Amino acid sequence: MGLFKKYVNQTRKPEGFLGKMMVDGMNGGHAKLADWGMAHLRGISPKAIAELGCGGGRNAAELMKRCPQATLTALDYSSVSVEKARALNAAMIETGRCTVLQGNVASLPLEDASFDLATAFETVYFWPGLTTCFAEVYRVLKPGGVFLVCNESDGTDKTGLKFEKIINGMKCYTAGEITAALCAAGFYEIKAVHHPKNPWLVVTAKK
Repeated sequence: MGLFKKYVNQTRKPEGFLGKMMVDGMNGGHAKLADWGMAHLRGISPKAIAELGCGGGRNAAELMKRCPQATLTALDYSSVSVEKARALNAAMIETGRCTVLQGNVASLPLEDASFDLATAFETVYFWPGLTTCFAEVYRVLKPGGVFLVCNESDGTDKTGLKFEKIINGMKCYTAGEITAALCAAGFYEIKAVHHPKNPWLVVTAKK
């Protein structure tokens, strides 16, 4: 495997030196996408947020800025990502507003009906079965809770499909595929929004 392929494969589960480089790059490189996604949370005032597949923790920090009344639990299954997210959010962890856990979205180490908002930025590509994982998100959300999925690829763009072929375990989902999995998991009021210029996709749903 060439160096480029080794590096881009770190997007799935960052490990070692290349993984640390990838996590650092994700925090900055995906900021505009994530902020566009968060703009679709207007009118929501969550008190408890679950940031799933949190990567380096930048989005967790931004969510806490935007929702100053909320506590946040961030989760990732990469120890490299967890370490970076904890370092970046150390001050909020110290005050008790933030917790960063290592875990798997297919079996979330979180209590039933404990969150008002769950977010997934640039991560569902790698989740082991959308319906199974979405059912876990459904379980940990309170009734009326919101789930937001934000992807750089809408499942049809050439760049996304190119990386899908070279990154092990990656699947770029269309809005229709995400919507179907959300419905199967029990969600309703599902809305999919495409960016007007980029192949970015936001899907929101309620429990």
